Amino acid sequence: MYAQALKSKQKILSVAPMMDWTDRHCRFFHRQLTQNALLYTEMVVADAAIHGDRQRLLGFNDAEHPVALQLGGSDPEKLVRAAEIGAAFGYDEINLNVGCPSDRVQSGTFGACLMKEPDLVARCVKAMQEAVDVPVTVKCRIGVDDQDPEEALDRLAYGVFAVNADALWVHARKAWLQGLSPKENRDIPPLDYDRVYRLKERLPEKFIGINGGIKTIEEAEQHLAHVDGVMLGRAAYQNPDILADVDDRFYGARTPAPDPFEVVEMMAEYVRDHLTAGGRLSHVSRHMIGLFHSRPGARAYRQILSSEATRPGAGPEVLLRAAEQVRVAAQAPAA
Repeated sequence: MYAQALKSKQKILSVAPMMDWTDRHCRFFHRQLTQNALLYTEMVVADAAIHGDRQRLLGFNDAEHPVALQLGGSDPEKLVRAAEIGAAFGYDEINLNVGCPSDRVQSGTFGACLMKEPDLVARCVKAMQEAVDVPVTVKCRIGVDDQDPEEALDRLAYGVFAVNADALWVHARKAWLQGLSPKENRDIPPLDYDRVYRLKERLPEKFIGINGGIKTIEEAEQHLAHVDGVMLGRAAYQNPDILADVDDRFYGARTPAPDPFEVVEMMAEYVRDHLTAGGRLSHVSRHMIGLFHSRPGARAYRQILSSEATRPGAGPEVLLRAAEQVRVAAQAPAA
């Protein structure tokens, strides 16, 4: 069903792959807020997928579908093996990272470094396409360092689409591999949405998605007038309640938006199972800090989760008590 949506260029909203954030607990939580948005894993290095603890790195809950596995690497043979493993796990898409600017990916010659090697990216995509039956996509920047974004993005895009990549997601800013930290690379290079729009105009039959600095559902709708998909990053993580409008606004689901208090109750059940399996409350609750963003009582909610969820023996009652602070504040008479 998801693969068909890509082929028909249906509008897609997704939550970006974010290192240290979009783990399986985060994705399960986001899925309680939207049944339709495409969710992404954190980047998993191909070597880790091949040689590491696969269940820990790649395991996910069936409720997360549609969910995509993002891989990092530049060796076609290793990427093929990792893609095959991911497809066997049941992922709906395999995505190649050509955008991460961290020191770790630079030393490994993958991530944003690959913007300088579009032919190698195309070989990697072609190899994975021939190995798996699920969509193979790419996430990139508009360029790196002193590259001309007009030339760099076109070369990469035309190269990967020539070998039948199913989609290209573009973070609409450069990455500076020298001189800026990974954090600075998320904010300092200026956004150039028009560059991504021009790419879509040049490739009207291809699926082009946009990412970078998109803060609201309203902004996402504006971008969808120009491209096929929108990827929300930190906005969805820090204020996850915005995902509650996704199914209605983008997928035509005529159902009420999820109630955040009911979401907390569902997550409390999830936490019970996680604790039984040997996990800790904080593994889950850290992703829920922003659920009641800007609502009365949100500060007390955050304080309880931040101070109590890491304590030994903390359980789902901490989640429920934190949410109760918001419920009480909402019922309090106006001053």
